[in-house]
Amino acid sequence: MVEISTSLLNAKKDQIIKTIYDIEVAGTDYIHIDVMDGKFVEKDTTEFMRECSECAKNITNLPLDVHLMVKDVENYIKSYLAIEPHSITFHLEACKNNKEVMKNISLIRENGVKIGISIKPKTPVEQVYEYLPYVHKVLIMTVEPGKGGQKFIPDTLEKINKLNIFAYENGYDIDIQVDGGIDNNTCENVKNAGANILVAGTYIINSTDYKKAILSLK
Repeated sequence: MVEISTSLLNAKKDQIIKTIYDIEVAGTDYIHIDVMDGKFVEKDTTEFMRECSECAKNITNLPLDVHLMVKDVENYIKSYLAIEPHSITFHLEACKNNKEVMKNISLIRENGVKIGISIKPKTPVEQVYEYLPYVHKVLIMTVEPGKGGQKFIPDTLEKINKLNIFAYENGYDIDIQVDGGIDNNTCENVKNAGANILVAGTYIINSTDYKKAILSLK
């Protein structure tokens, strides 16, 4: 069965504690923290996501799945290492070169946190292949990063499938995570393509029954 990482991006600020409690009871596997700096993407969620992270650390044992959509990757990694998340994922596109990618990977690894690398919809999936021996997961964006509630981009299914086949044929034991437009209509296609961790925000948070929404994705 796939795992579900519930994004708090569209949660109401004055209901964070209740929302975290409710998604935990509903059976989410991770809390997804969408950190945006207003530079790498237009939206800035830095303050809100920090508040969500610190709140979650105080009231739940659910693992934090941190997704950095930022330009200054190194400093944001250092900032989030302090809250001891389960994983930190950064964008390949935010790094100037291979050396910078490997520096960020090493920084996360040295602190005992799982490593993720993410790519936007238009970035060829082949660009992450050289990093597969060093990461725990690849996050394939199935919408343009930066805001919730977007429609799933069907062309991303081929990237998921390509990555799944390449990882299997080369013996890389990685998770394939997808994020963007995931709901009860798109989930089957991404699972069939090879994804095993689904990030969902709007579909779960805006539903009237979190447990039912999560089970429908699983």
